[in-house]
Amino acid sequence: MATLLIVIYLSFISLGLPDSMLGAAWPAIALEMGLEAADLGLVSMIVTLGTVISSLLSVRLIKGLGTGRVMILSVLLTAVVLLLFSFAKSYLVLCLLALPLGLGGGSVDAALNGFVARNYKASHMNWLHCMWGVGATISPLIMGKSLAGSAGWPGGYKTVALLQGSLFVILLLSLPLWRRAEKTDPLSSNQGEHIGNGRALRTPGLITAMAAFACFVGFEAIAGVWAASFLEGRKGFDPAAAASLASLYYLGTTLGRAVSGLIAIKVDSKRLIRWGCLLATLGALLLALPLPPAFSLAAYVLLGIGNAPIYPAMIHLTPLRFGVAVSQAAMGLQMAAAYTGSTLLPPLTGVLVRFTSLDVVPYIVLALILLGYFLSQLIDKQTKVTQAGASGL
Repeated sequence: MATLLIVIYLSFISLGLPDSMLGAAWPAIALEMGLEAADLGLVSMIVTLGTVISSLLSVRLIKGLGTGRVMILSVLLTAVVLLLFSFAKSYLVLCLLALPLGLGGGSVDAALNGFVARNYKASHMNWLHCMWGVGATISPLIMGKSLAGSAGWPGGYKTVALLQGSLFVILLLSLPLWRRAEKTDPLSSNQGEHIGNGRALRTPGLITAMAAFACFVGFEAIAGVWAASFLEGRKGFDPAAAASLASLYYLGTTLGRAVSGLIAIKVDSKRLIRWGCLLATLGALLLALPLPPAFSLAAYVLLGIGNAPIYPAMIHLTPLRFGVAVSQAAMGLQMAAAYTGSTLLPPLTGVLVRFTSLDVVPYIVLALILLGYFLSQLIDKQTKVTQAGASGL
C-alpha cells in the first residue's frame, strides 16, 4: 500500500495543477481574445458545473469501473482537454472545453478522497490535501515562466498537459496495484453493496454534512478570492503588494496541512475541526477589527492555518459517520456541495460588497466559519458518533 500511496499523492498534485491555471492565464487570454476580466467568471462556473456533475456520478463510475480505472480515465481526459485548451482561439471554445475539464477533476477528487478515507489514517488525508496545494502552487509558476518566454499562455497549458499525460502513464502502470488494493478496500471486501445518491441522502446527518462542507469551502473561497481586494481597499496596500501578500493565506493553508498531518497522528479528526475553527475565527476577527495593516497579514495566515485541517478531517470522518457502504456516495455528494459553495458564495459576497462595502467580507467569513462549526457538531448528534470512534481508521 506504500507504493500506491505515493501514486495517490502524485495524483492529488495533478488534481491541483489545473485548478489555478485558468486564473493565472486569464489576463493573457483576455488580451489575446479581446475579452474582459469578468468573462473569466462564466468559464470558471462551467468548470465547476462539470466538477459537480462528475462528483455526483462518481459512485456509479467507481461501482462499474473501480477506483483505479476511474482515476486513469479522468487524468487522461484532463490531459487531453488541457492540450486542447492550448489551441483554443475563441471564448466559445474555452466555454465548451470547460465542461469536460471539470468532469475530469470531480471524479478524481471524490474517488481519491473516498479511497483514502476508507483505507488510510487521518494524517495521510491532511498530507494528501497538502499535495493539492503543491499542484495549485506549481501551475501558476509554470504559466508565469511560459508567459515570460515566447510560448505564451498556450505553452503553459501544453506543459501542464504533458505533466498530466506523464501521470496517466504512471497510473496505467500502477493498475495492478489498484486491483490488489481494491480487493481489500472495505467498500468491496466488507460491504458488497454500493449505495446510490438517492438512498444516501436519507442517511441521518448527510444533508447537514453537505451544508457544513458548503460553509467551510465557501469561507475558504471567499477568504482567498477577496484577499487582494480587501488588503488594497481597506488596509492601504498598493495593488502589487496586495496581490503578493494574498498568497499568505494559501501558504498558511498548505503549511498548515503539512503540520496537521503530523498532529493527526495523535489528535482525532473532530478535535482538529474544533481547533481549526478556533484559529480561523481568530483570523476573521483580526481582519474585521480596525487594527494596523500588519495584523491583517497575520489574520490571513491564521485563516489559512485554521482552514487547513477542517476539510481533510471532515472527509476522513465520512466512513465513520455514515458507514462504509454509504461512504462513496456520501463523498460525491459532499464534494458537490463543497464545489457549489465555492462557486456561489464568492459572487454573492460581491453583491453584498456592492451594496455595502469591503468591510463586510471578514464578517461573512466569520459567519460561515461559525455556521460550519455548528453544523459539524450537529452531524455527530444526528449520527450518534462517539468521540472515541472519530480517532481515525
